[in-house]
Amino acid sequence: MSKKSLRLGVNIDHVATVRNARGGAYPDPIRAAKLAEEAGADGITAHLREDRRHITDADIDGLMEALSVPLNFEMAATDEMQKIALRHKPHAVCIVPEKREERTTEGGLEVAREENRLAHFIAPLRDAGCRVSIFIAADQKQIEAAHRIGAEVIELHTGAYCDHHAEGNFAARDKELGALRDMASFAHSLGLEVHAGHGLTYETVAPVAAFPEVMELNIGHFLIGEAIFRGLTPAVQEMRRLMDEAR
Repeated sequence: MSKKSLRLGVNIDHVATVRNARGGAYPDPIRAAKLAEEAGADGITAHLREDRRHITDADIDGLMEALSVPLNFEMAATDEMQKIALRHKPHAVCIVPEKREERTTEGGLEVAREENRLAHFIAPLRDAGCRVSIFIAADQKQIEAAHRIGAEVIELHTGAYCDHHAEGNFAARDKELGALRDMASFAHSLGLEVHAGHGLTYETVAPVAAFPEVMELNIGHFLIGEAIFRGLTPAVQEMRRLMDEAR
């Protein structure tokens, strides 16, 4: 794995979205993952949704076989997904909330209300050697619950921060950035490894990349979109440059 202090995980879900629009085999998310790896990605993220709207089971099979960097397997906390994860034993498993009607993952996981169920859910994944990450909002109560259930990693949801920036609501953006900074520090103080992601762009990545506690950023939709204009390799390289510069 890269020795850089801040890792970049590239999410290739939306290469599969484009492929599935025509129902064929092109563009191939595994080819995109290999390109991202060559361009400086330290890991690849893929979310196998229950409705299989983008990544498919065959994609996960192919990624496990093809990658030489770690796979971060995003999944809902369901029995079906647990079985798939236990069969593949990816390097990392990130538990995310999932609703059928949403276009993308809209918020962080509600851990505090489901603490007992989630503790039992992640135990076999940890026993199998997967690093378990929980995708949550910058909320102290949720971080404490993630710590109690035995997660090793939290991924802070940066979507609200990015949305406020895009809308030009800079006061709200800065408030959310402050909450992310405080909760990254708090999670780190509990011994959790801190990751962050969702909605990050070239404009919004640097302030989050600058948090010393953050060890990994997972970025997908923006990079796949930017690849249309500049190609995937330069798109990933530019994100890598901005992250390193911020550090």
